[in-house]
Amino acid sequence: MSHSPPPPKSSGSPLSGGEGGRGGEVDRLCDILQLRFTDLFASLPPHTLEPISPASPWKRLLKVLGYAGLRLVGNMFQKVRNPEQLGGKVWLYVVSQNNYDSLHFLREALPDAVMVAGQNKQIGRYNGQVNRLSLRRKLLYYGQLPGVYQSLRRTEGQRAWRFFDLIFNAVGYYEVYRRALRHYRPRAVVFANDHNDDARALLLACQAEGVPTAYVQHASVSTNFPPLGFDLSLLEGQDALDKYRQCGPIAGRVELVGMPKADAFLVRRNRAPAVRRVAVACNTLDDTAAITSALDYLLAQFPDLTFTLRPHPGDTRDFSFLDTRHPALQFSDARQQNVFEFLSEHDALIAADTSTHLEATLLNLASVYFRFGTHGLTKDYYGYVAHGLIERANSLPALGEWLRQVQLAKPADLYQRAAYYNATLGTPDEGYSQQRAARVLQEWLAEVRA
Repeated sequence: MSHSPPPPKSSGSPLSGGEGGRGGEVDRLCDILQLRFTDLFASLPPHTLEPISPASPWKRLLKVLGYAGLRLVGNMFQKVRNPEQLGGKVWLYVVSQNNYDSLHFLREALPDAVMVAGQNKQIGRYNGQVNRLSLRRKLLYYGQLPGVYQSLRRTEGQRAWRFFDLIFNAVGYYEVYRRALRHYRPRAVVFANDHNDDARALLLACQAEGVPTAYVQHASVSTNFPPLGFDLSLLEGQDALDKYRQCGPIAGRVELVGMPKADAFLVRRNRAPAVRRVAVACNTLDDTAAITSALDYLLAQFPDLTFTLRPHPGDTRDFSFLDTRHPALQFSDARQQNVFEFLSEHDALIAADTSTHLEATLLNLASVYFRFGTHGLTKDYYGYVAHGLIERANSLPALGEWLRQVQLAKPADLYQRAAYYNATLGTPDEGYSQQRAARVLQEWLAEVRA
């Protein structure tokens, strides 16, 4: 399915400030850091925000000094040597392990595609399998920091100081990436992330250098994301398109291709008539004490069920105390085990705000929305409950009642609820989203080359 909305108004272009001048620098950094200055980001729970930007000004200062020493200065003494040639290739740009998993199929489908990440970017278990873009020259652009910071203080107020460390980190990405694009002249850059600082900097650099850009959705999106600004966007389904339309004007062409990363697992849908194995997924938004209380309740109430806890791959908390507290509790390392592999070993999922609910439903797991904590930031963040994809439990007793019901009988057609989110579900292309996405990309690349 193709959608070609009108292009965004030029007055809102992130490059409207021009190539030079303080206005252009501020405009670019505001665009790159777009999500960092929102009410949503500022209201993240303290335990979630702390690793990103510490509450203490002294800790933020130490973080800046560490970044300057280890990254800015350290990178200058580390020459990047890539195993593959990057010139004239299609770059598959990744900022995380999940991004890699979402784009790797294109590495096989497009003969001139190469996996690319920023220098020292952590890509989990794939760290050694991606080419790197040098950031050695990033330090040279910090002369713009004082002027940019003062301008942001005027426009963003106190938040410019609160997130000064994030402003500091973002400086120079755009300029270094423009230089890399001029040097390598890639045919196109394919993204799986549209809101991280470095990904947005590369997108703006591509726009300035005339390099075609494409986007492959790697997880569920929200209405808090930046507007789509790619030449081609491959979205999973109608849900993503409806949400992006609320984010702002959509640039370029849009195709609904389903979920490529799910293809290999759809034939392994859960056919169990009742729940015996329960997955519990958490992320950095979820409170440790609330997770512990929920597991205390579940393991006491359901001794005949098997429970597995899976923290998000970006969650750095130490949950080893739960192993001692509950010897029967199993664990999944998200940095080592693919999410679909994990889900295929279970019959049900308990989680709060995570796109794992959609992935679980596609595999016909019974899935329930249960919040680990009482923070007011997110309530059905992805709209899964509102659109009838999953059930909701508002308390531990309600969670227990839901689990008792699916323990007795699990519906065989839960996966059909995901049609709004996955455009290929129930069509001849079901299970062939990778081929569909690759075909659209190949056709698009042929067009932009011509």
